[in-house]
Amino acid sequence: MDKLPWIILSAGDNVAVATAAIAPGSTVAGIETREKIDPGHKVAISDIPLGAAVVKYGQAIGRTTEDVKAGQHVHSHNLHFENDRLAATANSAPEMATGEDKARTFMGYRRADGRAATRNYIGIIASVNCSTTVCRAIADEANRTILPHYDGIDGFVPIVHDQGCGMSSTGDGMNVLHRTLAGYTRHVNFGGVLMIGLGCEVNQLTLYGQSGAGASKRHFNIQDAGGSRRAVERAMGMLREIAADVGKEKRVPMSIGEIIIGLQCGGSDGFSGITANPALGVAADLLAAAGGTAILSETSEIYGAEHLLRSRAVSDEVAKKLDEKIAWWEDYVALHGASLDNNPSPGNKRGGLTTILEKSLGAVAKGGRSPLTAVYGYAERVTAPGLVFMDTPGYDPVSATGQVAGGANMIAFTTGRGSCFGCRPAPSLKLSSNSALYASMEEDMDIDCGTIATGDATISGKGREIFELIVDTASGKKTKSELFGYGDNEFVPWHLGATL
Repeated sequence: MDKLPWIILSAGDNVAVATAAIAPGSTVAGIETREKIDPGHKVAISDIPLGAAVVKYGQAIGRTTEDVKAGQHVHSHNLHFENDRLAATANSAPEMATGEDKARTFMGYRRADGRAATRNYIGIIASVNCSTTVCRAIADEANRTILPHYDGIDGFVPIVHDQGCGMSSTGDGMNVLHRTLAGYTRHVNFGGVLMIGLGCEVNQLTLYGQSGAGASKRHFNIQDAGGSRRAVERAMGMLREIAADVGKEKRVPMSIGEIIIGLQCGGSDGFSGITANPALGVAADLLAAAGGTAILSETSEIYGAEHLLRSRAVSDEVAKKLDEKIAWWEDYVALHGASLDNNPSPGNKRGGLTTILEKSLGAVAKGGRSPLTAVYGYAERVTAPGLVFMDTPGYDPVSATGQVAGGANMIAFTTGRGSCFGCRPAPSLKLSSNSALYASMEEDMDIDCGTIATGDATISGKGREIFELIVDTASGKKTKSELFGYGDNEFVPWHLGATL
């Protein structure tokens, strides 16, 4: 039987999604198309009157701005954002995990405090933008002269940014920056850390102390070292000592329940919520069932689907925390004269997505169907197992930075348009939502989820493939982004508060 070039995602939907280009006059769900429908785009499968809800995934994604006839293309020209929600349907069970799944192990590094690492990097962390150039110079010199002597060290990583001064020493901006940097200084994938300040900045090194530092965590100021060149020389002496300690680490078997994975999507298209996101959700369910942790984030990109998450909260307290995050974002965008519907990008819309409600309903699928066990603020340390939520913007580098600061030792990133991303010290897997993208950017994509749309794979089967790759990657297999060298420039803390 020929494969149909369209899919209806829920019995209550009044649109179908094209999985391949559909010519005018074609038959879709018993109706004749009136115009060309591009892959990832929607076609009405019944008449939808002016002002009626357009339903996809069994949920409202907006309302029509004109009468829409069956067979018409449904997109930005005849559909607009309206803050509708349909009642959450009964939650289906998470992907079934076997006893063998739950007993899986990976080969990781056991740190002195008992935590499990998937990589063994040494971080060169800037406390302020003024020390970023020196941090890069230190990392370059260490990778050139020290790294060749230690097979067990993955590399020296510069963690640099544009904040740390010209800001208030109190308030949201400083609190978030401090929490983010502190999360990186203690990140499990950093076997050692050297933090570099200038000396006169607002974000002083003394704020980070030496708690739990030992011999593998140091810091100093450039001004105290006598300038940039001398700072590099001083750093080399410290890093040689750190490397001698960190380079002794060996991988050992440990439970996959110790994997903490951040779930991301960027450059989404009309296939993201049909293929890559639900497949990643299956992998997240399997990991959660084994005692691991999956962090769903991007609050501005679950807007419109938050009621689905809320219905899975393990307690009223968890549900209330999620409600509070949504309310904060509504106030935040209104303060700046914006709307959460401004989120879908031009690339998202070319790929078939129309409103934030539609984008969010697809994005939330990354979280699978497991209960929601906790809600965290940006860059807060994640301690609960299972599916958790972290409040972050939808902007991918900022969101992933918060997840890693919170303890994610891996990232899984779905894309339909072709986002390129790495997130050292956490390895980042890239999952393409369509096969055309995978074919055109194969050197950047780790798994092709587009085979779900063509009928050559199932969501469950592809989810298990992702699950297996998560285990292999945690054990040391390099991702495509690691092979290319991504990860030094994607550290972007959320910038809140006034620039003074």
